[in-house]
Amino acid sequence: MNTMTPAAAFRRLITTAILSAFALSFAGVCTAAGPTDAPHTIVKFGDLAVSTSLGATALYARLRVAAEQVCPLVRGGDLASKARANACVHKAIKDAVTSIDQPALFAVYGGKNGEPTAIVLAASQGR
Repeated sequence: MNTMTPAAAFRRLITTAILSAFALSFAGVCTAAGPTDAPHTIVKFGDLAVSTSLGATALYARLRVAAEQVCPLVRGGDLASKARANACVHKAIKDAVTSIDQPALFAVYGGKNGEPTAIVLAASQGR
């Protein structure tokens, strides 16, 4: 025997719909990319001698330009947006340098970011 009145059933239906909508909107926020997830692009460097200091410096400049282009632009100018954009650029460059795996490029990266080459090389060995 159903003891629920039509008004109570309607309230329960509305409550369930509201809670479901809230849960679904929260799930969408949770699956969004994190602030340091770096987007991808292709940087061609076949014309550079990456094993030399000059070639590695030129490649690092290309990587920085590409990272600044694919990472989110700071439009509002607030500190949180700037921090996310800087973290994105840094991660994109670091991931690219590690994947290219050239000692001269590690040296340039370390010099530009204040990280000793030995630490950068050790980080790449762990991958």
